[in-house]
Amino acid sequence: MNTVFRYAEDFFSLFFPRLCAGCGKNLFKNEEVICTDCVYHLPYTDFHHDHDNAAARQLWGRIPFNHAYAFVYFYKGSRVQNLMHQLKYNNKPEVAFKLGEMYGLKLKGTRPIENLAAIIPVPLHPAKQKKRGYNQSEFFAKGLAQSLDIPVNTDLYRNIFTDTQTRKSRFVRYENMKNVFVVKNSTGLENKHVLLVDDVITTGATLEACANELLKINGLKISIATIAFTN
Repeated sequence: MNTVFRYAEDFFSLFFPRLCAGCGKNLFKNEEVICTDCVYHLPYTDFHHDHDNAAARQLWGRIPFNHAYAFVYFYKGSRVQNLMHQLKYNNKPEVAFKLGEMYGLKLKGTRPIENLAAIIPVPLHPAKQKKRGYNQSEFFAKGLAQSLDIPVNTDLYRNIFTDTQTRKSRFVRYENMKNVFVVKNSTGLENKHVLLVDDVITTGATLEACANELLKINGLKISIATIAFTN
């Protein structure tokens, strides 16, 4: 029976090949979502080993946080850009999950994730999430949760629709994000340390707005992690 299934799988793969989300090459049977070559060559930041990293400096003086870090650098024309395009525009939430799972394994046992009570994804507006079919940051959070064994909390809610922030200045992004987020239920988050996660950190305006709302919860401490960091 296993032999029949294997032949059927091979026949199916001729017409519907499993492709790497980073480079587009065929995946081998032991590979999932991202090929071994891409995994090896991704531009990892290792920010979690450096408290004084570029992502943290982006947010210094704007919000109080314990740690801030990102998994990989984002460059135009790179494998990371391909991955981000796949997960945001090509209905590939499994890319975000895989990256979260990989990053969670790197973070496991390190100081930045000490005493974390929950992982909180930056939410999409319900209309945008309905159109896309999923929230990529939530899938990143789920991947992290899988590796770190820390629950995902989705009580941070986006109640105002905003246009894309691309090509807007830092000030305009900040003004656009005021009063966009609310916490539906703060029960259980008081005096806790949580990890706020998003797909990309650029100006940090969205993360700042989310953090400001979460920090209204008594005694809450925040660390921040994203899939990618761009200059």
